Parts: sequence; structure tokens; C-alpha cells
Amino acid sequence: MNDHYDALETRDPAVREAALMAALPAQVAHAQARAPAFARLLAGIDPRSVDSRAALARLPVTRKHELLALQQAARAAGGDPMGGFGAVGYGRAMPRIFASPGTLYEPDGDRPDHWRMARAFFAAGFRAGDLVHNSFSYHLVPAGAMMESGAHALGCSVFPGGTGQTEQQLQALAELRASGYVGTPSFLRILLEKAAERGTVLPHLRRALVSGEAFPPSLRDWVRGRGVEAYQCYASADLGLIAYETAARQGLVLDEGVIVEIVRPGTGDPVAEGEVGELVVTTFNPAYPLLRFGTGDLSAVLPGPCPTGRTGTRIRGWMGRADQTTKVRGMFVHPGQIADIVRRFPELGRARLVVSGEMADDRMLLRAECAAAADRPALSARLGEAIRDITKLRGDVELCAPGDLPNDGKVIEDARSYR
Repeated sequence: MNDHYDALETRDPAVREAALMAALPAQVAHAQARAPAFARLLAGIDPRSVDSRAALARLPVTRKHELLALQQAARAAGGDPMGGFGAVGYGRAMPRIFASPGTLYEPDGDRPDHWRMARAFFAAGFRAGDLVHNSFSYHLVPAGAMMESGAHALGCSVFPGGTGQTEQQLQALAELRASGYVGTPSFLRILLEKAAERGTVLPHLRRALVSGEAFPPSLRDWVRGRGVEAYQCYASADLGLIAYETAARQGLVLDEGVIVEIVRPGTGDPVAEGEVGELVVTTFNPAYPLLRFGTGDLSAVLPGPCPTGRTGTRIRGWMGRADQTTKVRGMFVHPGQIADIVRRFPELGRARLVVSGEMADDRMLLRAECAAAADRPALSARLGEAIRDITKLRGDVELCAPGDLPNDGKVIEDARSYR
């Protein structure tokens, strides 16, 4: 299964990067002109100057909780329900509106395959003429519509199963002879277990595209043992497809329609390739032009190209949540505060705040990598002062050698006992 959805997937990486950077200024200008929230966030920025990753990294990151707060404030004031982030109004250009928990409202667009999901379907082995059994929700949230639009763009038919009603869905799978499943991996397992329990044979079901949950190798192998080859993709209601799995099973390849950065949690600062950090995504969606949108998810870039011939950057997939805010002695401590501390000391590398102790006896220890052979006691004392200055709390300091801290994206580790 080494063929490709289109020629974009096998471009020279330098050609891809040049094309993305060439398209970026126009998307920034579009967001400033059509999305009032970005007109405010990017006030004074010349879009023509945003033509490189370095220039992009100077723009502010908008995280999901910030977008939600801006929407809620706008609605409370009788303003735009979407907080000024949508670039189109009600009508044909916005055929549907969806909701995420919070409540966060997100617009659909009128382009075919608005969320760019067809590429992930193709990599998972789906082809024109397949019948796709779609077990993602069609109610309130966009997951069902996201997958349906991608399947239609590929030339597939779709059975809109939605969630629940396991026996009815199993009946439809058997009677309609669907060749592919799309939904969560846990519901796929439920369906296959129910089929075995009832003696229902599903000889036509051979492939699956799963998302929305972790898909460990153990579950992948269990599903394969029942005759179904399942692949995962990483997508969100805000951004559409971000990355997808291929037959190589070596990480996830980034979609051709996004710019992805990996930044230090709590900041907008890109990290070195291979280091774990928060995924920040810029899309070229004209209806919802999110620029430097912080997903809150941790991942890292993998070296080298995909063995299937796709030349796009690969990531390791979902590795946890980036928002590690924790409460210490009644006060919130944020990853951004740890970054502020480290910025005061250029001799430092990675740092991690370890919160330990038992309830009502919180202790903070800042572990920081330091290569300099300078006066370590003096540096530790200055770091302690910076901790008090920025967090308003006291903390101890431990300087360690470069590479001593795990490369797992953690900036704050809550090691307290809650017994």
C-alpha cells in the first residue's frame, strides 16, 4: 500500500516548506481582514513579513481555553457567538455550526472535504466505491460530519451509524457489507466482540480509520487478529486533519494543509527537533483561519521521511497534555511561569518544577539543566529568588547536567501523595 493520495505527499521537503511559507502571508492578511479576533491579536503586524517559521514564531499562540473565554465574553456582551474567530457569516458559506464542550462553537465551511480527511482515509486503504460505516457522533459535535466529508471526497458511500445502538449497527455492518469502519477504536472492539458473541460474520469488513482515543499496539493487533487492518489519525474540530498513520506504522505524517510547530509548554517558543512539546498548528482554512492554535497536546518530531515514500514531517502522535497547571499552597503555578524563570538565565537548558509532599505540606523543587561551570551556589540562590518573584512561592533548586531531565514535555510534575 505504497501509493499516495496525490503528488503533494512526495514533494521535496524544501519545495513543500517554500510553498507553505509562500502561502502564509496571504492567510495572515485574510485572518486580519475577515476575523475580528485576529485583527485585534495581530494589530500592527504586516502580513507580508510573516513569511518564515521564525516570523511565525513571533505571533501569539491562541490556546483553546483562551478561544473559549473570548467566545464566552463576546456572547455575554451580545456580540459574535464565535468570538470573532470565524471569517464567514451565517448562510451558504457556513452550512453548519458545531459545538464542543465548554461550550465552544465552531463553523463548518462550504468547501468539499472542509476538514481535509480524505488523505487519512486513503492512507488507511479506503478507496472509491467502498462503503464506510461511520460510528462517530453526528449530534452537536463535528466528528461524524468530518469523517463523512472525507469519505465522500474519496468517492465512498457512508452509512451514518453514529454512536450507541450496538446491535443495530452490527446488523447494518453485516447486511450492507461495509468494507470499512470509522469511529473510536473502543467501539470497534465492542462491535467485533458483539459479532463474535452473536456468531455474526463480517467477511467484508477489512479496514478501519480510528481516532478520538489512544490506539495502542495491543489493541491494533487484537483488531488485526479479527481480520481488520486499522489505522489512526489525529484530528480536531478546530483544525481538521493534523496527521495520519501510514502502512509503515512509524509515527504520523503531517497533513499537507497545516503548519505544525512544537513549542515549550506554556510558551510560544519552538523547541529543538525531537524534543517533546506542545503542538501548535496554523491552518489555511478560509472559513476558520486559526493561526498558531495551541492544541494542548504533547508530541515530538521524528527524524527522517516515512518509508512509504511520503516526505512530510512525521510526529510521534499524542503523548499527553501540555497544560500542567497545578495548585501549590492555594496558588496556581503555570508552565509559562517556569519558562519565565528559565528565560532570566541563559546558561540554563530544560527545567522542571517538581511539586512533592502530602496534602497541606506542598514543596517545590526546580530541577534545571546547566552546562556552565559557573558559581553554582550563587546561581541556585538567584534561581530561588526568581521562583519567589514569579510564582510568589518559595522553592528549592537542583542544578543537573544537560540530558538529565526526561524528554517527555513535562514542565511541572505533580509528585504529591494524596492518600
